[in-house]
Amino acid sequence: MDLFDDLPEPTSTTNADPANKAKVPTDVPAEDRGEKRKRNDNPEDSQVDEKNKAEKKVCKGLPRLQGFVAARRGEREEMQDAHVLLPDLSSCMQLPAQVSRLSYFAVFDGHGGARASQYAAENLHHTLISKFPKGEVENLDKLVRKCLLDSFRQTDEDFLKKASSQKPAWKDGSTATCVLFVDDVLYVASLGDSRAVLCRLAEGDGEERRVALALSIEHNPTIYEERMRIQRAGGNVREGRVLGVLEVSRSIGDGQYKRCGVISTPYLRRCQLSHKDKFVMLACDGLFKVFSAEEAVLFVSKLLQDESVERKDGQSLEEGRYEAACQRLASEAVRRGSADNVTVILISIEF
Repeated sequence: MDLFDDLPEPTSTTNADPANKAKVPTDVPAEDRGEKRKRNDNPEDSQVDEKNKAEKKVCKGLPRLQGFVAARRGEREEMQDAHVLLPDLSSCMQLPAQVSRLSYFAVFDGHGGARASQYAAENLHHTLISKFPKGEVENLDKLVRKCLLDSFRQTDEDFLKKASSQKPAWKDGSTATCVLFVDDVLYVASLGDSRAVLCRLAEGDGEERRVALALSIEHNPTIYEERMRIQRAGGNVREGRVLGVLEVSRSIGDGQYKRCGVISTPYLRRCQLSHKDKFVMLACDGLFKVFSAEEAVLFVSKLLQDESVERKDGQSLEEGRYEAACQRLASEAVRRGSADNVTVILISIEF
């Protein structure tokens, strides 16, 4: 299986206006912003920089992105999910010359505790920023792929080192599903059983309909390739679980299972966005235990047509609809009987 699989190219594209106006996160280390600040010390240089950046965005027709999140503890005693929404990293790192904007969203579903999911949420994007290609580069796709693979590996290694130093050692683990928007190209990196789904308009029977496109695959030990790797490493699969215990075959953490073939190498997928793409959904398996991907997309799509939605102060009607759809989807999963933690991120895409 090709780790860097690509979705079919959209049938048509369109140029659009302005780019994302989201605020820059403040939790990025100072050292990652140092070079950017040095370059902008001169006010005139700063104005030229901003003008050039604006021109690049307009020329590329970047989609406007906005993230919305809902989290429910369900019947669990502890909330072990974690999430990250960073809609614009452009001003806190040095980007490659041909890139105008970088956006990052992620869901982490912990098991055995919340420490692995929290660690990944706090550290994975910092590692990604430090490893992301800079300056003039060739073959950006290949470098982004390497950056994602290295960032997952490094985050796993760093957490395992920290976990093993504790008394007693931590045994937490976590899934990870991350989406990285590089201008108008979407990269997905996922391991475990959380999912990423794209809602895209498609023509059929003379009318336009919204379809759900899977951007990730589930890693569980019942899949042939995963089971074979575990068995070659000396482990076994009983009752659909690694050693009869662990439900996923790839994760961050889970140090006691790494010697049994459980790995932290994510599945990667690339997708060129177009005006037909409406939103991306990230969610842990607490949602997908009671919703299929198609049902979840249709549920959200229907709520996005609601004219009577209540809005927070300063929210547009569209923002209010996405906020309400995200919250209602998570609540409906609990109502349908999902006993697990439920976390849902919706990322609206507007060209």
